[in-house]
Parts: sequence; structure tokens; C-alpha cells
Amino acid sequence: MAENNSNNAGSSVNAPDAQAKSPRSKIFPIILSVVVLVGLGLGLKSYIWGQHHTETDDAQTFGDLAPVIPRASGYVEKLNVVDNQAVKKGDTLVVLDKKDLELKVEQAEAALLNAKANLEVVSSNVQTAKLNTQSFENSTKVVSAQIQAAKIRANRAAQDFERYANLIKDHSITQQQYDQALADKETAYAQLLAVEKQEGQATSQTLSSEAQSRSIEQQIKVAQAQVKQRQADLDFAKLQLSYAVVTAPEDGIVSKRSVQLGQLVNTGQTLFTLVLSDKIWIVANFKETQLAKMRPGQGVDIDVDAFPGVKFKGRIESISGGTGAVFSLLPPDNSTGNFVKVVQRIPVKILFEGDQKELALLRTGMNVKAIVNFDETK
Repeated sequence: MAENNSNNAGSSVNAPDAQAKSPRSKIFPIILSVVVLVGLGLGLKSYIWGQHHTETDDAQTFGDLAPVIPRASGYVEKLNVVDNQAVKKGDTLVVLDKKDLELKVEQAEAALLNAKANLEVVSSNVQTAKLNTQSFENSTKVVSAQIQAAKIRANRAAQDFERYANLIKDHSITQQQYDQALADKETAYAQLLAVEKQEGQATSQTLSSEAQSRSIEQQIKVAQAQVKQRQADLDFAKLQLSYAVVTAPEDGIVSKRSVQLGQLVNTGQTLFTLVLSDKIWIVANFKETQLAKMRPGQGVDIDVDAFPGVKFKGRIESISGGTGAVFSLLPPDNSTGNFVKVVQRIPVKILFEGDQKELALLRTGMNVKAIVNFDETK
């Protein structure tokens, strides 16, 4: 009886505990079901989202970097910029000492004046040579006329002499008349020979003058070439002088300044780098398995780590022609046989869209997260 009583007492004590645990055992399956349903919902949502989007956080901002390089050598006379200073296109950044360059310009100007003076002298010689040639030609014409007249006189004297030679046989004329006719004939022929000799001299002088004129014309061409050469030297000296002032090629921010006031800089030496502030883009390295639906023109949502909460919009501009490993300094070589398959990444260039004021705050090299929307195409 005592045993029964004790069992009854025990059963009476466990009964309330069983009744207390009964509601909890019903709540647990409900919670588990809710968790499973929520997990399924989130998984389904993630799956649906993944069918229309892809993302990567292996992405950075990039920009054009313009090295500022002097095109002339000299000492830095003025330095108008400091590190991280924003400049506008055409702003004067560095001014070099101009004294040496100005002296070269003066030397080139003097050489040009000398060449022009030489050209004027040679040109005046041409005018003189032309006048001489014209004078010799006129003399030649006069001598030609004199030759014609001398020939006529010689022919007439020869005819008279023949007539007088026939007459003297008949004693129709005196010996004195015959001798006079002979003397006239010889004199006429002597004069003809003298005039013909003058013609040869005049022709020779004319030819010599014409040759001199041609020589002077060649000298003019040489003098003109010298003038052009000296003009080119002057233009080059002025161009070198203009290089003493180094200006900003584009709008940007001065970075990595390595020049100081008074420093000697050489042609081709990088003074500092200008980060072009108006040309920022993104290079996102997507896995090769993410590119199946990716096309140029698709919209991209961009999150910049430096500006949480700020949403940037962009669009795929192009997809690289090779993986990042292909363009590395030491590309992998799988010809040894020890091949381990590694998912490769393809660089994708993304351009920002719209005129967002926050774009001015971006800098090259910032980490970003890029989310591509396959359905948003341009």
C-alpha cells in the first residue's frame, strides 16, 4: 500500500510537468517551420535576384594620369603649385629661368637679319648683271649693224675695183685712180674684219654676262634658303622660350610633386603627375563564370566604400579582351602538367552616368562594389 501511495504521489507530481512541457513542444515545430519558410523565401529571393544581377567587390576607381614634363631644360624660377592642389587647364604651374633661351632668340634674330641683308646684296647684283647684259646685247646689235654696213662698203669697193681693173687695161683711167680703188677695197675689207672681231668680243661679253646672271640667280636661291633656315632657327628658339612656362594640359589635381624651387630640371623629366579630375571610371574584375549574361550597355549600381549610403549609377562600357593573368608581368604557364584550375577574372570597364555632384569627391584607387543589372540595357 505504501508503495502504491508513493507511486501515486510520484505520478501526481509528474503530471503537472508533462502538462507544462506540452505547449513548448508545440511551439518549437512552429518556430522551425517559420525559420524554414523564411530561409526558403530568402533563398528564392536570392535565386531570382541572381538571375537578373551579378556583383563583385573586386573593383576600383581609375582615372587618367597626365605626367607634367618640361620640354626645355633650366632652373626652376617660379613654382606655383603645391601637393594636391586643384588646377585648371592652361594654369601656369612652373616657370623656368629664361635668360639662356632669350639669348638664343637674340642670336637667331641677328642671324636672320644678316641673311636678309646678304639676300638684298645678291639681289642688287642681279639687277646690275641684267643691266650689263642688256648693254652688251645692245652693243652686239650695234656691231651687227656696223658689220652689215661694212659688208656693203666692202662689196661696193670690190665692184669698183673690178671695174677700175678693166678700165686700166684700156688705159681709160690713170694708175692713180686704179691704186685708189685698190686701196678703198683693202680698207673696206680691213674695216669689215675689224667690225667682225668686235662682234665676237661683244658676243663673248654678252655670254659672260648671261652666265654671271645665272650664277647670281643661283646665289639668290642659296641666300633665300639661308633666310628660311635662319627664320626656322628663330622660330625654334622662340618655341624653346615658350617651353620655359609649363602649363596644365587639363583640369586635375597635382600629385607626386618631385620638383623644388631653384632645381635644375632636364627635358623629359617628370615634375609631377596630374590626376585628371573629370575622367573617372571603374574597372571591376568579375569572375569568368559571371560573364554569361553580361553585355556592354547594361546598367550598374555602384557603392563606394568611402561614401556609404551614396548610390552611384554607371553603365558597362566594355569588357576586356583577356583575363588579368594574361596581362600580368609573369603570366601563368600550365604546360608543366601541374595544372590547378583557378577561376579567372575579366576586367570590365564601367563609366559613371549622369551629372552627380558626388563624382567630384572620387579619387583614383578607391574600392567600390559594382552590381550589374542584366535587364537594364541602354
